[in-house]
Amino acid sequence: MKKHFTFLLLVFVLASCKTKKTVVEQTVTKEAVVDNMAKEIIEKHYENKEDFQTVFIRATADYEDPKQTISIGADIRIKKDEIIWINLKFFGIPMAKALITPTRVSYYEKANGTYFDGNYSILTKMLGTDLDFKKVQNLLLGRPIDDLTKEVFIAEIATNLVQLKSKKQAEIEKLFRFETGNYLLKEQFINQISKNRNVLVTYPSFTKQDNIFMPTGVSIIANQQNQVKINVAYKKITFNESLSYPYSIPDGYSLIKID
Repeated sequence: MKKHFTFLLLVFVLASCKTKKTVVEQTVTKEAVVDNMAKEIIEKHYENKEDFQTVFIRATADYEDPKQTISIGADIRIKKDEIIWINLKFFGIPMAKALITPTRVSYYEKANGTYFDGNYSILTKMLGTDLDFKKVQNLLLGRPIDDLTKEVFIAEIATNLVQLKSKKQAEIEKLFRFETGNYLLKEQFINQISKNRNVLVTYPSFTKQDNIFMPTGVSIIANQQNQVKINVAYKKITFNESLSYPYSIPDGYSLIKID
């Protein structure tokens, strides 16, 4: 896992933002949601629109695994549903860059002179859950990894939140928890039982900017053979600017092969 820490940061540094207006969250009571069904929770959550074309984010991230802890800065540019571009910096010095599209996952590290260029199997292997572009984008923007309208859930109340839990006992367990002010996602947990791997993503709070809800921070804990923790804070975010996404693997870099 150690050799992949930079790429994990490249992917998960894109998660939250600090803006001027803070969303006030409501405390939920049993009486308030006694008649709420899973369908209603899902509908209310998806009323929160993602009405933007591009996002620019400046962030900091902390990474921890059993062998190391590191803090790093990042510039992130997103073209909705098409491109996630990330530039990592250490003390202001560029050290790695990634380009993620619906068909491609690519990154390179300057320190080691190495690169990866392939598909989403690398993210699935490292994070403990099957991923594609839409799932990664959803995770980073504070949305459920999966399309909730395509599955069957049980609605429950847990720790002052409403939650959706997988209805059928299956190889993959899923749990999504929401606050009831705007039914914003607070936590999502995906557990692949037979493969003994899981990922927990939590969002402490949300803000609203340009009529778009974004998380103020994100915590990711991935368990597989080892545990990886990533915490992200966003320093600046802007929507709908004209952005470029320059990316080219330098000559002479060595290809990383993922077993």
